[in-house]
Amino acid sequence: MRSLYIDGAWRASASGEGLDVLNPATEQVIDTVPAGAAEDVDAAVAAASAALPAWSALTPGQRVTHLAKALELYEARVDDVAAILTRDMGAPAGFARKVQAGLPALMFRTFVDLVEEVGDRYFEGERQGNSLIVREPVGVVGAITPWNYPLHQIVLKVVPALLAGNTAVLKPSEVAPLSAYALTEVLHEAGLPAGVFNLVSGTGPVVGEAIAAHPRVDMVSFTGSTRAGIRVSQVAAETVKRVALELGGKSPNVVLPDADLVQAVKRGVADVMRNTGQSCNALTRMLVHRDSYDEAVRLAAESAARYVPGDPEDESTRMGPLVSAAQLDRVREYVRVGVEEGARLVTGGAGPVEGRTRGYYVSPTVFADVDNGMRIAREEIFGPVLCLIPYDTEEEAVAVANDTVYGLNAAVWSADPDRALSVARRLRAGQVEVNGGALNPRAPFGGYKRSGNGREWGLHGLDEFFEVKAVQL
Repeated sequence: MRSLYIDGAWRASASGEGLDVLNPATEQVIDTVPAGAAEDVDAAVAAASAALPAWSALTPGQRVTHLAKALELYEARVDDVAAILTRDMGAPAGFARKVQAGLPALMFRTFVDLVEEVGDRYFEGERQGNSLIVREPVGVVGAITPWNYPLHQIVLKVVPALLAGNTAVLKPSEVAPLSAYALTEVLHEAGLPAGVFNLVSGTGPVVGEAIAAHPRVDMVSFTGSTRAGIRVSQVAAETVKRVALELGGKSPNVVLPDADLVQAVKRGVADVMRNTGQSCNALTRMLVHRDSYDEAVRLAAESAARYVPGDPEDESTRMGPLVSAAQLDRVREYVRVGVEEGARLVTGGAGPVEGRTRGYYVSPTVFADVDNGMRIAREEIFGPVLCLIPYDTEEEAVAVANDTVYGLNAAVWSADPDRALSVARRLRAGQVEVNGGALNPRAPFGGYKRSGNGREWGLHGLDEFFEVKAVQL
């Protein structure tokens, strides 16, 4: 069994118990991590608190030097980390290299570059009248991260928190924790001072709640389901600590009548099938004008059929398994619910995947004739399931797109960029893609409504980890 990482050293958990890690493609146990206890969280927080004064007193450039060394070590191991992620959470090999391991490297590099660019002046403050406005570290940051993009989400929290002068206690998902250990080894090898970063593996109800409730944790940054985010907020409220939440979504993809339908549908299906549908920002509701609707349904079915579930270690595989048996049961149940609600099952379904006797595999699924009041259109499925919804007017499309408790992501397709931008500005979401606009690692990422609060990525993501002080002179 692996160990916890506390105060710069590996140590056993106080619980003495372990949690098996399964390969979702084979259902075989591939590792065991400690089931951390509240006492372990106490030890990690004490170490982070003790390390905080010296770490926060370093100049931004000195902290950059530490993290840049870690980044260099990580970039040399990207292929090894990708292989870990393939076994750990079922990401196809190519996707694991490019996204599951590659995106964390991009984000890591972006944060280091940003701090170098803004320089000491950003941290030292600015004058406003007779006041000096300064940024200071929040303190000890508790980071609670999910299994769907396990390393990406850790980097988005830990790296900016440390660069801002905070110390951190991380609880990775117990479902896919192994990439967190890979990053911890890198930070240790880079010579990060003891206590600056700490890793406590375990379950949400034990380790997660202990972090959220701890009186010496100054901030909790959480990514996961909306239900779990609500619980984190409730527990954290007892000590009035800051909470940043990146939660679920049911994101709309608005295809306007003048759009390139073939491109819009192809790209929209690819977005939903990415990571076997296990993306909080997946564009799972495709809204298409009624005049083009039947053609869009046909195109979506054709595109989805190209995502044949397969062995994630095979370089040709485009879609791997879901991460766990629980997730497989969840997705299959939603597919059954969709049929019961009267949606038309165009392709896919809840049955076993042909040729797959082991592993948590599900077929890429497309529903047509979906009403936005159906559960499959309102609740986050977190699987490769696309819902196509027809509309008659642009006003109706915007209304349906916004008729959700979520607001994480959205998309608009139109041959007229001005029209697309006009619709994008009317959508209640933290980010909107126009005609497949590319990812920008410096742009803020986060949601409206029950998709959370706060922002990650870029300078906005760095700012989440500061307190702001006004000194009147």
